[in-house]
Amino acid sequence: MTQAPAIGGRMSDRSATPDDGAVRDWIGARAFGHWTALRNWIDASYPGVFAPEWLYGGQKRGWTLRYKKTRALCTLVPGYRQLSVQVILGRAEREAFEERRYLWRAPLVARYDEAREYPDGKWLTVPVASADDRQDVIELVSMKRPPPSRR
Repeated sequence: MTQAPAIGGRMSDRSATPDDGAVRDWIGARAFGHWTALRNWIDASYPGVFAPEWLYGGQKRGWTLRYKKTRALCTLVPGYRQLSVQVILGRAEREAFEERRYLWRAPLVARYDEAREYPDGKWLTVPVASADDRQDVIELVSMKRPPPSRR
């Protein structure tokens, strides 16, 4: 008898790069709605800037979808029945976050305070389970790299 993966478990089958169907089956319909909305927002807000890239981080970390040009914008992390987004905040982004600390939602500030700091920045992982969580990610990403102005 095979056991179901633990909630948050990573997609670790290296045999094929995940497609939308595999992601939807893994994270579930609700989380896939957030997945699609975030991808559509990035594509619309940064037209032609980012080409998403699937990365395989091994059995423990599994597959992730990274948006990067020269520096990473964000990484979507499909977990079993959940979605998370990782945003790395460098020194300037941390200062900008701190300037608006009392404008962010409390759960995001708590995650920020708990996030581990590395030499290249603070690695903030935000679970996305609601429209509010998704909006937090959009605001974080927009703060990190403002979308180009539309003409």
